[in-house]
Amino acid sequence: MHRLNVLAEGQTEEAFVNEVLAPHLADHAVVACARCVTTRRDRRRPDLVHRGGLPDYGKARRDLQRWMAEDGSAAFTTMFDLYALPSDFPGFADAGRLVDPYARVRALESAMALDIGDRRLIPYIQLHEFEALLLADPEKLDWEYLEHPRSIARLAALAEGYQTPELINDGPDTSPSKRIIAEIPEYAFQKASVGPQIARQIGIAKMRNRCPHFAQWLERLEVLGVRAG
Repeated sequence: MHRLNVLAEGQTEEAFVNEVLAPHLADHAVVACARCVTTRRDRRRPDLVHRGGLPDYGKARRDLQRWMAEDGSAAFTTMFDLYALPSDFPGFADAGRLVDPYARVRALESAMALDIGDRRLIPYIQLHEFEALLLADPEKLDWEYLEHPRSIARLAALAEGYQTPELINDGPDTSPSKRIIAEIPEYAFQKASVGPQIARQIGIAKMRNRCPHFAQWLERLEVLGVRAG
């Protein structure tokens, strides 16, 4: 078995890794665990750590380097959203000039790998945010929101209009999460708990089939177990 540590942007991504991705990777001899980026430490209470969110890259970088120094035998990856990525992220300005979102996210991941400079790191940035994975099969939203059949039907029609939900853009009103919230307002307050549960209902196979960048990440993580063997 090979261990994998995942630095997640927020509580939704952390829960997704621990509850959905980790069981899948376990079948490939990879033991995965996630924790959120540290956003604030209380100097008067060293034991009190606030986690979740990505206000700036510097905090994530410090968290990742600290974790990598503490655990020298594990592989590492990230799960950050392209949507609202902080402007101090490595390669941010150059990547922003790229029209193709896949080229943009690959450039950012490469820039982060170069900045961290540790071969154990597999950088991953979600196109355009976690909720793109839910739009791989919006009908599964009825698992939690049976009272919104018309809204779910509209989200399903929206997703069918894209080659992949990873191409649903990152505008402040048109990002994947905003699309869901516009139809199902309750999701805004329930995403950290409901999002991973719906992802579990959709399943890894459907998400990787509909989301090619996510699929490429999975392949890189799955092969860690093969190398360990």
